[in-house]
Amino acid sequence: MSDTTVTTHVFDAAVDLFPVVDDRTEGHTHPAYANMVGPFGGITAATLLRAVERHPDVLGTPISLTVNFAGPISDGPFDIAVRPVRTNRSTQHWSIELAQNGEVTTTATAVFGLHRPTWSSTEVQRPDAPAPADLHRSYLPEFIAWAGNYEMRFVEGDVPTEQSGEHTDSTSTLWVRDDPARPLDHASLTAMCDVFYPRAFLRLGRMLPAGTVSMTIYYHADPDVLAAQADRPVLATARAHRFGNGFFDQTGYLWGEGDELFATTHQVVYFKP
Repeated sequence: MSDTTVTTHVFDAAVDLFPVVDDRTEGHTHPAYANMVGPFGGITAATLLRAVERHPDVLGTPISLTVNFAGPISDGPFDIAVRPVRTNRSTQHWSIELAQNGEVTTTATAVFGLHRPTWSSTEVQRPDAPAPADLHRSYLPEFIAWAGNYEMRFVEGDVPTEQSGEHTDSTSTLWVRDDPARPLDHASLTAMCDVFYPRAFLRLGRMLPAGTVSMTIYYHADPDVLAAQADRPVLATARAHRFGNGFFDQTGYLWGEGDELFATTHQVVYFKP
């Protein structure tokens, strides 16, 4: 007798939600994507995006997503309110809130829309990088559970060690994909936009208290482009612009094969030296 068991990928289990009814749904944190405090921000962002994707009135595919991490999320169930604010001919605007025990922990806005063929040009240049197979795999400390779900191969800006010392530049560039490998879609791309460890770690050469306050993602790839990428690694690069007064900002780019820019992402991060 043949084995017909279908195994759900851990990422899909982590972002799984109940059906959206009357602009509301429910989910549950997943231990595989735990961070030092609460869940990995990327999995939270992907879950909020999935809530919009699951809504019966959704129009098109993601254009942008902004997530504001207002407070810690505890292990356990949560509620999501997801509401279309306005629908136009080409775009649809969404308001999203994640709450636990009646208290809002995360707010978000999203824009979905219809893609139409137009003139196109990409001004930012993809960084040069060896093939993933030519680079060794890196690992974050074991207590950062979410990182174990990603295969990371750094081109530059690897995770600092006790011997690293301070660094003059905050740039990290790496190949990344889900582990085990999974075909790319907008939800998994959303989570990958947050795989960059805090840039202050690299500059100071050590770990310190830090956490994302707000993250915005702009999606440049439609579903067909992501489907063509399949489960091959994505080239991701990020750097900070300014550190000071307890916060820093950073910008990231995620590239597919053939110099295809999949997404740009921007964050403001709290840190305590």
